[in-house]
Amino acid sequence: MLAYTLLILLAGGLQVLAARVKVTWDVGYLNISRDGSTTWRAIGANGQLPIPPIYVTQGDILELTAINHLDKPVSLHAHGLFQRNSAYYDGAGFTTECGIPPGSQFTYIIETRDQSGTYWVHSHYGTEGIDGLRTALVILDQDASLLDEYDEDVLLALEDWGQEPNDNLLERLKTLSLVGMPPNHPSVLINGINANILQPIRFTPGRRYRLRVISMSFTYWFKVRLPGHTMQVIEADGIYSQPSAADGLDLGPGQRYSVIITAQESLEFNYALNVTFHSNFIARMQGLTPRYHQVPIVYRDDAPTKTFPLIEDHEVKWADELFMEPRDKQILLEPVDQHIVRNVKALTRELGIPSYAFGDYAYDPVPVPPLFTALTTGDMALSPSVYAPQLNAIILQHNHVVELELRNPDSLIVHTYHSHGHAFQVVESGPVHKNSSIPVKRFKGRQPMRRDTITLATGRYVRVRIKADNPGVWYQHCHQEQHNFSGLAFTLIEAPDVMQRTLRVPQEMLEFCRVLGHPTQGNSAGRAGSDMTGIKPPLKIHGLPDSTSGS
Repeated sequence: MLAYTLLILLAGGLQVLAARVKVTWDVGYLNISRDGSTTWRAIGANGQLPIPPIYVTQGDILELTAINHLDKPVSLHAHGLFQRNSAYYDGAGFTTECGIPPGSQFTYIIETRDQSGTYWVHSHYGTEGIDGLRTALVILDQDASLLDEYDEDVLLALEDWGQEPNDNLLERLKTLSLVGMPPNHPSVLINGINANILQPIRFTPGRRYRLRVISMSFTYWFKVRLPGHTMQVIEADGIYSQPSAADGLDLGPGQRYSVIITAQESLEFNYALNVTFHSNFIARMQGLTPRYHQVPIVYRDDAPTKTFPLIEDHEVKWADELFMEPRDKQILLEPVDQHIVRNVKALTRELGIPSYAFGDYAYDPVPVPPLFTALTTGDMALSPSVYAPQLNAIILQHNHVVELELRNPDSLIVHTYHSHGHAFQVVESGPVHKNSSIPVKRFKGRQPMRRDTITLATGRYVRVRIKADNPGVWYQHCHQEQHNFSGLAFTLIEAPDVMQRTLRVPQEMLEFCRVLGHPTQGNSAGRAGSDMTGIKPPLKIHGLPDSTSGS
């Protein structure tokens, strides 16, 4: 089936008692062709791809167990879940854990009492997520007023799918051996199925459909439109919004939207949901990038499909978080205690291969995950000196309001910024460079929209705000994995003094580190103070100046 569909029981809503939902993944290799083109060794769960989506109800506790049958460690990240009071379950390899060793298993405990909406789960260790270890995670609402707004719930999970195991690409990036490597133009999967052989989505006149669209992509963008219908956007990245009319969605890697679409009253025509697969930094090639797919929207089996004139992208009203308002009416966080500016920086190495940085240095993992450094270095955890420079660590004080200005001075490459541990208020965007024709856009009113993943367009900055009320170490990174692997990341060390009083890492996670040969205490090198002996020197990247003001 193309679409995973739930019928909404309106009588009384979903009045379900909180439950423990147990999901077990036997993580292993399988040779598979998912796009009808190439067969290669992918990574799945329980011997299958796609991995079935996970559905829970708000308030449930999801117990997700990974049994590692790979020949390398694995970790699982619930993308968009805050993991409040349990940062060690965030699943970010070499940030909050060392990974689950081969032959071992571990259970992630994911609380959902404070969140509902549309998320996904993927490996956060190496290239395992790109190679298949990913699926949708839907947290169904308990709020009957939300359920009254639609009749059916339809999931549309969008994926890019490569032509070979991505470990090959990662190794080539590390060794600069991309010479002779053919261009890798991924295929498109929709709900795990080759987008060229899709089953239709059936619409009934007058019914209201909640379409949950997830970009489970690691490189490309997706544009989604349904001509002849209006989308009412009600969610971005798990944050509910006041209904906002849009003609289409433009999703970067990791982003999610929910829209409500009311079916036409007539059975006269069928329609086509247009999905465009595109990237501005990969050379255009006819039939490969951009690529166009259509999902049949069927009202009547024998009805003709209605056609519409082609329109340019600039004529489309795309969903825009700066013109949305959160349903919970959270007002602008102020005053700002700490203002941080970070620029995307690039260093072109041999053969034109870039390294990236969000700060002075290309991000590079270190022997001790920074969460463990923050928990074991006492008062020194408040000092940047115990975190290796390549972590680009920023220390936040508990409950401070922090404004991050993220700047992309590049004229060619678009990035997506994903925040672990927080959904940030989106306050403003504008030009990085003076004398630019790019306009400044700022949210209207007093209630900026929030989300956890945002596009950093070329030549633009975005300003976002968070309140440092979730003690933990949170990975912040570009969700285009090639850029992430090449160093475009930094870490937030949030309230380490509070962490030391409130967080207790499960003993088996510490044991996993020892099995894998990693220390679990001390600074980034496993030593005292600022002694980083044994860590390779960081790669410094020059660019526009960064800054931090306030405390």
